[in-house]
Amino acid sequence: MIDSLSYKNFLLNECSFDSAHDLEHVKRVAQNALQISNKEGGDTETVRAAAWLHDCVSLPKNHPDRSRSSILAGEKAAAFLNSIDFPKTKVKHVVHAIESHSFSAGIEPRTIEAKIVQDADRLDALGAIGVARCLMVGGKLDRPLYHSEDPFCVSREPDDSIYTIDHFYEKLFKLPELMNTERAKEMAVERIGFMKQFLNELKKEI
Repeated sequence: MIDSLSYKNFLLNECSFDSAHDLEHVKRVAQNALQISNKEGGDTETVRAAAWLHDCVSLPKNHPDRSRSSILAGEKAAAFLNSIDFPKTKVKHVVHAIESHSFSAGIEPRTIEAKIVQDADRLDALGAIGVARCLMVGGKLDRPLYHSEDPFCVSREPDDSIYTIDHFYEKLFKLPELMNTERAKEMAVERIGFMKQFLNELKKEI
């Protein structure tokens, strides 16, 4: 089995990152994926490879080709895996898991490995790390933190293309029900609890 260091070196040498999709994000997704796989099953080698390589191409959220990021990542990952001592019969399964992990790609995961990797990536958008990443992306895109009259979308539809906090309501709070595996759902619900505590504290301060 290819060790994590091989994937890490490939990412450091061949890939570029942004602050919300850096090597630490990749490591957390790999950790989430293996934790889910321990309970849900799946081929560990495929899960590990797909988790480590899922963002080997990651276009910015406001890039016109953003929805193709995971397709491009799958192609790059396949070229790398075919160049090393990785089982050729598993490459297509890794590619499918990478392609289907992305929310914006809209590709349905068909295998347990793909479902696990998709769940693992989505989990990293939740909890304390999810709050931090959301704020980092909003700041990088120069978006206001919240709507001045209705910060928490009480009487308006959320629009995360304008306001950072709206992303909680437009996407993040919906993720638990979109998880494929029971273990990921349990982890997601726990993390959402912290995010709601954060918003409650924010309400007091603004």
